[in-house]
Amino acid sequence: MKKLKGVCLGAGYFSQFHFEAWNRINDVHIIGLYDRFKAKAETAAEKFKIDRVYNSIEEVFEKDKPDFIDIISPPDTHYELCELAIKNNVHIICQKPLAPTLTEAHKIAALLESNKVRMMVHENFRFQPWHREIKKLLNANTIGKPHAINLRMRMGDGWQSDAYMNRQPYFREMEKLLIYETGIHFIDVFRYLIGEVDSVYAKLKTLNQNIKGEDFAWVHINFENGALGFIDANRYNENTVDDPRLTFGAVLIEGDKGSLRLNGEGKITVQLLGKKEKQHNYTFYKKNFAGDCVYHTQLHFVQSLKSNEDFETDITDYLKNMAVQDAIYKSFKTGGLVKL
Repeated sequence: MKKLKGVCLGAGYFSQFHFEAWNRINDVHIIGLYDRFKAKAETAAEKFKIDRVYNSIEEVFEKDKPDFIDIISPPDTHYELCELAIKNNVHIICQKPLAPTLTEAHKIAALLESNKVRMMVHENFRFQPWHREIKKLLNANTIGKPHAINLRMRMGDGWQSDAYMNRQPYFREMEKLLIYETGIHFIDVFRYLIGEVDSVYAKLKTLNQNIKGEDFAWVHINFENGALGFIDANRYNENTVDDPRLTFGAVLIEGDKGSLRLNGEGKITVQLLGKKEKQHNYTFYKKNFAGDCVYHTQLHFVQSLKSNEDFETDITDYLKNMAVQDAIYKSFKTGGLVKL
């Protein structure tokens, strides 16, 4: 079967997880890489055995005819890159944050109207194995109808004067941080597990005075189906698990028949009403990033592209996540409940 030809745009910190995962997907051949810092692209291309490094974005489409591009560059570049891909009839998978603003995200979506180019947002948290397993348990009615979901996230990588270290130092300069960069993942997970959001009420803070954006969030969520959600997150205080970046937090989901719990080490337990808590056994691998979710995200993109089935995180659907994100910031600014 013919392999899909892909080109990656961006060679920053997170791109390494993309490159490694693409190399394990048999239906894909990454034929080239572009980054505005060519030396960085050349280093990555050599390490991950990528055929070509381009001198410019235009060269990507002039020299080769990829089937898709993988956008791994900063959000303010996404509109231009999507526009180029659409003009050249090339499919798109694009990292989050999708765009600097909801307005610009809608403009990207508008570019895709009335043409054959398909676009998926690289929203990988819903593809983490524990969230997939929890979804199966919910679909099987294991704890009945859910009425509450709670996330507690403590990353401990944001209290230092050199917060986020050399890994992602640009976080320090972002005007919007925790919800925009990390919280958007859990907005998507909450929608994936529980349903659509009706309204939000949020309190945000900046605990580390060496950074510009918020690093603390309390977000109350009302779902359309009547369930309630709560995000209790900060990147300032520390966790007790060895790797806070495995699950990025602990989750509790309560239903009319019992409770599901996910801890920071990936363990899932089920506690039915009147019964003792029991561990739910399933398999996951500590590979690549956060349970190998990058691989599974990209595999879903390839399989859906080939089968012409819908992407789970199609851009049109992803706009709903960004609308919730926007509402959270609006709630913090106005001090009131914001209805979507």
